[in-house]
Amino acid sequence: MAKNTQPQPLTGEALLEKVKSLGNLSKEQKAKECGYYTVTKNNIERVNMMKFLNALIDAEGIELDSTINGQGSGGRKASHKISVQSNGNLLIGSAYTKKMGLNQGDEFEVILGRKHIHLKLIDAGE
Repeated sequence: MAKNTQPQPLTGEALLEKVKSLGNLSKEQKAKECGYYTVTKNNIERVNMMKFLNALIDAEGIELDSTINGQGSGGRKASHKISVQSNGNLLIGSAYTKKMGLNQGDEFEVILGRKHIHLKLIDAGE
């Protein structure tokens, strides 16, 4: 019995061109046509969508694993927007307190303006 030979999966520009040429096929069909499948011992074809989608991302040049100084993603980024919670409180997240170098127990004076709120750090020595 002859062993099934699987095509080498497409990558880069060849992958992008092939996907575009496949038009209205399903994602699974496109992945299979581009070589992203395996054949089991029982001759069942299994599409490897994760490898296919990762190859598409790489071919498009999208960098998902960005790093800050080579030390990982650095967690969530501060959006500079907050919303009033259901209990009426405003919560300032740790991204802001870390950026400002604040420590647990630091106290602030709240100064209300016409369209703004200022937080003034109160020195512990006062």
